Amino acid sequence: MTHKAGIWIDRKKAVIVAASEAAVTTRTLNSDVAAHPHFGGSQEGGGEKKYEERRALHLDGYYDAVIGLLDHPESLLILGPGEAKLEFRKRLERSNLLPAAAIAIESADRLTAPQIVAKVKQHFGLDD
Repeated sequence: MTHKAGIWIDRKKAVIVAASEAAVTTRTLNSDVAAHPHFGGSQEGGGEKKYEERRALHLDGYYDAVIGLLDHPESLLILGPGEAKLEFRKRLERSNLLPAAAIAIESADRLTAPQIVAKVKQHFGLDD
């Protein structure tokens, strides 16, 4: 039995779908990464730079947690509205969980869990 996965991801939440011919399961992981504030003018003590460094570490931790929930799929579809899907792909490639050729990316606005499941099933030809 083959195991495929799909993820809808942004910097606030990831919905992970594990799909096979036998079953489909979903899991949601919420991020604790704070929204990006807009700094104006000069920041004493490198405020914005330090904030960006801390934020990057938090994002890496979030992406690593998502990778930990993937359960070694043979192929993966990454969905999402913004840059998070691209950042996640880079993090995933560094983890060597699966080859780059097994990863597909598609832009998608906010979707409900059933819509994400439907997109993943359609992508992998698992429609009922």
